[in-house]
Amino acid sequence: MTTAKTKKKATKINRKEQILQALALELEQRPGERITTANLAKAVGVSEAALYRHFPSKAKMFEALIEFSEETVFGLIAQVIKKQDGVFAQVEKIMAIVLTFSSKNPGITRVLLGDALIGEHERLLKRTDQFFQRIETQLRQILREAELKGQLSYQGNISQFAEVLSSFIEGQLSKYVRSRFVKRPDENWVRKWLFFVNSVSVNSVSVKND
Repeated sequence: MTTAKTKKKATKINRKEQILQALALELEQRPGERITTANLAKAVGVSEAALYRHFPSKAKMFEALIEFSEETVFGLIAQVIKKQDGVFAQVEKIMAIVLTFSSKNPGITRVLLGDALIGEHERLLKRTDQFFQRIETQLRQILREAELKGQLSYQGNISQFAEVLSSFIEGQLSKYVRSRFVKRPDENWVRKWLFFVNSVSVNSVSVKND
C-alpha cells in the first residue's frame, strides 16, 4: 500500500535525480563552461531556491555525481573480481568498465577529470583523484597477485605497468572531453587492448585459487 509519506519520499528522490540528470546534461552540452545554479534551475524548471532545498550547495550536487560514479564503477569491478576469471580477462574488463561508463556519461566524465570542478571545493578534486587511485590500486593488486603465482611475467616493474594502464584510462577520458565528446573512450577498445596484451607473456590461462 502506498502512503502519502511514501509518495512524498519518492517525489523527493525523483526530484534529486532529476536535478543530477539535468546537471550531467548541462555539463555535456556546455563543454568548457562553468554551470551556474541559475542555468541549472532553468534546465530543471524550478527556482534556485528549490534546488537548494534538495542540495545545500552545488558542491553537494557534484559530490552526488562522484558517488554515483563510484557506486556504479566499483560495484561492477567487484563483480568482475568475484568471478575469478583469468588475470588478463579481469584487467581488460575493469578497464572496459571505466571506458564504457565514461562513454555513456560524458558530463560526469568532466567531473571525474576535474574539468568541471574549477573554482569548486578542494575536497571534490581530492575525491576524483581517489577515484582513479582506486582503479590503479585494483589493477596493481590483480597483476601483482598473478605475477607472484607465476601466472604472468613482465619485463619491468608490475606497479609501473599498472600505472601505465591507469594513465591510459585517464588519457582516453581526457581525449573524450577535449574532442567535445566525439572520440569515445571505448572506441576500438579491443584493438587497443591487444597492445597491452602483447607486452606481457601468460604462464597460465586462468587465475587459480590457492
